[in-house]
Amino acid sequence: MTALVDHVSTARRSAANVLAIRVAGAGLAYATQVLFARLMGKADYGVFATVWVWTAILGHSSLWGMSQAVCRFVPEHQARGEIPLVRGFLAGGLAFALAGGLATAAALGAVLLLWGEAIGAAHAGPLAVALVIIPFFALQDFVEGVARSFGWTTLAIAPLYLLRQGLIAATMVGAVIGGVQADAATALLCTLAAIVMSLGVQGALLLRAVRAVIPRGPRRFDGRLWARRSLPMALVDLTLLGLNFADVLILGLFAPPEAVAVYFAATRLLQFAVFVQYAASAATAQRFACAGARGEQAALRALAISTARLSTLATMGVAGSILVASPWLLSLFGPGFEASVPVLAILLAGVVVQTAFGPAESLLTMLGHERACAGLVAAALLAAVILNLMLAPAFGMVGVAVASALSMAGRGAALAIAAQQRCGFPTHALVRTARS
Repeated sequence: MTALVDHVSTARRSAANVLAIRVAGAGLAYATQVLFARLMGKADYGVFATVWVWTAILGHSSLWGMSQAVCRFVPEHQARGEIPLVRGFLAGGLAFALAGGLATAAALGAVLLLWGEAIGAAHAGPLAVALVIIPFFALQDFVEGVARSFGWTTLAIAPLYLLRQGLIAATMVGAVIGGVQADAATALLCTLAAIVMSLGVQGALLLRAVRAVIPRGPRRFDGRLWARRSLPMALVDLTLLGLNFADVLILGLFAPPEAVAVYFAATRLLQFAVFVQYAASAATAQRFACAGARGEQAALRALAISTARLSTLATMGVAGSILVASPWLLSLFGPGFEASVPVLAILLAGVVVQTAFGPAESLLTMLGHERACAGLVAAALLAAVILNLMLAPAFGMVGVAVASALSMAGRGAALAIAAQQRCGFPTHALVRTARS
């Protein structure tokens, strides 16, 4: 019992630490986005938002689930004493991340060469900068996953959400002071510089930490096993990216850049609430994998229920605070941005409901049910796209917000049902602790 309590309390402390860093990072990110919107104006800020969304999608998807797979396989192999497999996975994963990022950048380059004129100069120039960002983005995504797999959550996220965000703002201010025009391309160039610098710091610290716990030695590779289990995770990652950004991309098909800018500003505030889920996942995913490998069913159940309850309470608190302050916070972006307050309220409701269904996604992917998870998330993405396409033309920002909120709630419910069927216990926040 003592070990179980220690397991849960350690996860809680780690999640709280992650949440504190992510909230601070969200504050920096919010300030950076306000800065960008003020310097660039609605039109250029809308272009930047669209291109950045594509950069994040392509950069993350180029890993094909590797950033999540490392959180499963490294703790699993460590728990079983398979250290040569840990070395092999880390080395192979790093090479795969670099190759995937370069291949994705090359594919985007081909698209720009063939259809650059059709895309338009306003987007083609910033997309050209994104070509260079994508490989570094992918590498940093993998490095974050490695740090999380060892339980080093501060090292995993502080360089991304504190150092990187601070550098983005600082380089943008420096560029404008130096006489560079504040447009979407400049903002992306500043983002590139910040990613490279923060990745250098994070990579050096991580290499030192890994060498301290995993000494040099022989490597073993089990490519068939890793690929077979990682591909469903890749599908989950890709579909989650689609779920996170489908609203912005589809809105851009039916609305001008100015409307995209206003909607994107609301999603920047939404991130404060979403970060609660991220903090819970970052702190518990590798622990689910370890407990599953050791057959500790009681620890799994206790950790899942505790995570669901604390995440839901924290999300509700954060969401309520954001909504109260949203008129003022959105007005800082510039005139007209406060029009997205209703949109933000709808999106926050969707996040709260989704969080209440618990960490079902992490349980499924970490315990060998990644195929079921992938299928459900893919179905949720399809539903989200259909709903967005139905509602965006007639209702604009409000329509895509409703579509996104319904998709989030539906995905949470479906995953919770699947997790209960496969893991043997409920994951939602209302489950009774006494039930065994």
